Amino acid sequence: MDGLTLQVTGMTCQGCVNAVTRALGRVAPQARVEVDLATGRVAIEGAVEPSRAAEAIRAAGFEVAGQNL
Repeated sequence: MDGLTLQVTGMTCQGCVNAVTRALGRVAPQARVEVDLATGRVAIEGAVEPSRAAEAIRAAGFEVAGQNL
């Protein structure tokens, strides 16, 4: 199974975690998404293009740190 880990900035609460999870679920419905609020890490297990994942996170109002996607 493919995997991707992104560093997301701007998440401050469980609502942010839910927003990121929902956004990624729309672009990769079969993927397993784990969001760690404390570290800002988002792990995606499943087939998803990194650029589409980053775009979905940005559209939800957050930034993907250190990624040129």
